[in-house]
Amino acid sequence: MPSLITTRRTLLRTGTAAGLTLAAPSIVRAQGAWPNKPITIVVNFPAGGLTDGIARAFGQHVSQATGQQVLIDNKPGASGNIGAAMVARTPADGYTFLHSVSSTLIQNRVLFKTLGFDPDKDFTIVSGTPSGVLPVVVHKSVPVTNLKDFIGYARDHKVNFGSWALGSSAHIFAQALNEKYGLKMEIVTYKGEAPMWQDMGAGSLQAAMGSPQAMNALLVKGDIRGIVAPSKVRASQLPDVPTSREQGFDDDSFTFWGWLALAAPAATPKEIVKKMSDLWVAGAESEPGRKMMQGFGLVEKPLNHEEVMVDYEKQKGILIPRVQALGLKPE
Repeated sequence: MPSLITTRRTLLRTGTAAGLTLAAPSIVRAQGAWPNKPITIVVNFPAGGLTDGIARAFGQHVSQATGQQVLIDNKPGASGNIGAAMVARTPADGYTFLHSVSSTLIQNRVLFKTLGFDPDKDFTIVSGTPSGVLPVVVHKSVPVTNLKDFIGYARDHKVNFGSWALGSSAHIFAQALNEKYGLKMEIVTYKGEAPMWQDMGAGSLQAAMGSPQAMNALLVKGDIRGIVAPSKVRASQLPDVPTSREQGFDDDSFTFWGWLALAAPAATPKEIVKKMSDLWVAGAESEPGRKMMQGFGLVEKPLNHEEVMVDYEKQKGILIPRVQALGLKPE
């Protein structure tokens, strides 16, 4: 079955990139040759989401630990490709990093004819912060509380399902439901979560999948309700919402794992990669890091350089075939 996709512009028709400087402390700590000047972390998605939030919180720890400023520069666009391509062209000197979702480095190679960079040749992944549970929720007008009943509802009703990007786990999940259960849900794609949740609150979407923090305002207002956690564990913010497997859906298409990648140009010296990896992992234990992790319901600690590179190869073997199965024509 071909993938059913609608852009947000089409949906609406039919029915800031400024950087932030994280100030270094007034007392500069003793340090080695690196770093001896400000570090820039390019976030290839808009400010306000999980990718941006983790970069700012962990970047603050790096600044405090090294005595150098950490500049957060948001460069969204083309599902993350614009920011990634920019970092790929920078000097591999340890002063410019990319903070991105794993799909930029994995799924995008299937979704775009050209990326402007080679994920495997142009980058080394410094650390990976598990992105946590991304629950599936429905609008309050949809009278279901679990995945089985949602499938039944979608057979008989028009359903627009929100996905924050082409080829995202939300996209894969919705298309798997379409294919395996003969549904005809319209998959509405966005450039990030913020506009998706705006449309969800307005009732333009009947279902969507994303981060608990980004959807929290709608949960508090009662505009949406969780129906399934497509993950190995339940979301800490929605402890009463069972996982897919707990609801009897054992197919791997309904269980997801991913991480937020801190990456550097591939030729970055190994000793810098190791030091930045250690700083980033420690960022989860810092005060700003703990607050951010708690706020987004993240409980799994970041993977270090060696761990994330092993998982990177594993996830490519799992996710690339899934995205290819969507039958999308590369842009």
